[in-house]
Amino acid sequence: MGLGALLFRPEGMQVQTSLRDEDFVEAGRFFTSAFWTGKVGGGAEVLTPSQFKELSSRQVNEFRRRYGGRSGLDKKSQLILCKNGKNELMGCLGVEVTAIERKGFESVRAPLMSNVAVGNKFRRKGVGKELVSAAEDIVRKQWGYDECYLYVEKRNVPAVRFYNNLGYRTAWETDEYQTLVPKESGRIISEPTLLICMKRKLGGGFLSNLFL
Repeated sequence: MGLGALLFRPEGMQVQTSLRDEDFVEAGRFFTSAFWTGKVGGGAEVLTPSQFKELSSRQVNEFRRRYGGRSGLDKKSQLILCKNGKNELMGCLGVEVTAIERKGFESVRAPLMSNVAVGNKFRRKGVGKELVSAAEDIVRKQWGYDECYLYVEKRNVPAVRFYNNLGYRTAWETDEYQTLVPKESGRIISEPTLLICMKRKLGGGFLSNLFL
């Protein structure tokens, strides 16, 4: 954890995993503001009401579909929220066991982190690291896996650097995906993007990830 994160760690910071439907709604709206506003790649700095409505509706439905439903030790998907002592939502992260596919290779089922976002005023305070740590604990201690994957856009340099600092290493790159980008004109367009698939071996220390 960086010095800034240690000095300015939000008071009462804690993760939340027992969620009600209203938490998915709150998280979907939060993610829309934190992730889609000013999205890397030319996103609008301020979302129009129609952009926010469309994107937040998509996000709430995605959170419900991917992370809602069953609970208990057999559940292999989880949305994690991070709040401060004032009950303000500061960040969110989703993790699920799913098919990790790579062109020309057989797919494997493994934990995948996605839907990671930290509110603008809470960045560089250790929130992202807290979320990733909580996800890795679930992956290892509850689900019994010793590795975790994620996808990140290559052009999102700060995010790539963040994951590198946490021990994630590039496994491969793929240009087969599209991403939504809200534009200043009020439109939301789909564009091709280059994704990096990153992977970390859990529990083996920093050196275990140098030669993935």
